[in-house]
Amino acid sequence: MAAYLCPPAVIHGKHAVRTSQIVDEVRGRHPNSAWAPRIDGIAASTGIETRGWMLPLEAAVAHGSGSGLPAAGIGPAREALAGDGFTEQDVDRVITALEAIPAPQTVQERTAPAWSAVQSYGERAARGALQIAGLDAANVDCLITSHSTTPALPGLDVSLANRLPLRSDVLLLPATQWACIAGTRSLALAADLVAADPDRVVLVVIAEALSTTYQPADDTLESLIVRLLFADTAVAALVTGRPRPESVLRLDAAWHHTLPGTQDLHRLETREDGTHFVMDRRGPRAVQETVTAMWEWLRLRYQDDPGSWHPDVLLAHPGGTRVLEYMEETMPDGWPSGLLRHSRDSYTSGNRGGAAVFDIMRRAYDAGQKAGSRAVLYAAAPGLTATALEGEWL
Repeated sequence: MAAYLCPPAVIHGKHAVRTSQIVDEVRGRHPNSAWAPRIDGIAASTGIETRGWMLPLEAAVAHGSGSGLPAAGIGPAREALAGDGFTEQDVDRVITALEAIPAPQTVQERTAPAWSAVQSYGERAARGALQIAGLDAANVDCLITSHSTTPALPGLDVSLANRLPLRSDVLLLPATQWACIAGTRSLALAADLVAADPDRVVLVVIAEALSTTYQPADDTLESLIVRLLFADTAVAALVTGRPRPESVLRLDAAWHHTLPGTQDLHRLETREDGTHFVMDRRGPRAVQETVTAMWEWLRLRYQDDPGSWHPDVLLAHPGGTRVLEYMEETMPDGWPSGLLRHSRDSYTSGNRGGAAVFDIMRRAYDAGQKAGSRAVLYAAAPGLTATALEGEWL
């Protein structure tokens, strides 16, 4: 399977949003919610003080351009009120009051600015990855993209094909719904593509504006957690079938796993006011099942050398710190501590979704990961599905 990965380019959201800002905004909007007395403790438990967004917090909480009037407009509203026995004076007062009520943003108002930012950030990441790899757009034979929270058709693949620009014969593979496994699964696909043609050059670009799921009107505990967790990031990297001077990681094997009957545990719902991320409290336990299955895959892969083999670095995006703790608790006996240090470091500035594994990989690279280190990459996503890769640092 050998595929060679150059260091990724990582572009963080330029707007620093502090946890204290989110807490103040949510507390002011939902002072009587059941979890309001615990909000400070809930926020502190995330371990996140600041996260980067592509757009400022003010953009997420702004009112829409409409008003509280029905979508039908003033005329039909007047007729309905008059027909219900309101006097003309009362009708005027009601209409004036309704016009003064600010409406929430529409799905278009929420998504359009984020989609514009995703394209811009994706282009910056792609250009950065090409520069790091010592290549240019003309060298790219295939482009794999993902952007789950900003649905668009055409998508990021076509946008980048025009922006970079790429050759007209480049194979475009958009994978919008991969979400949190975009990092690992795109690399697994890229490895298959270069295995079929070792001279092929694959560019992977993932740009996620997860802040579009910040929905001010939602008052559930789960929506509070979503507000606190997510960060915006664009990442990109080049995968080749032959080693290059810039290559830092060789990918040797991939593993995929999907749990039946778990498709409702985490999901995106598009409503009239935008995209909502909905999660079930049973989610972390389901993710833990995929972790156990991954340990078994690695055990079988190295069953002839069970006493000495272990990864030297584990680049994992399981969705949250609870599952990171579970991974540490269930690692095979004898594995060294600290395998998840770069994963934990990444989480201190937010959950980056599909971009997370590339961000974690970049942190390991910047920290000077030693050549010869064995690496395992893992991520789980709504579905519930997981992908892992195993390889060696170069």
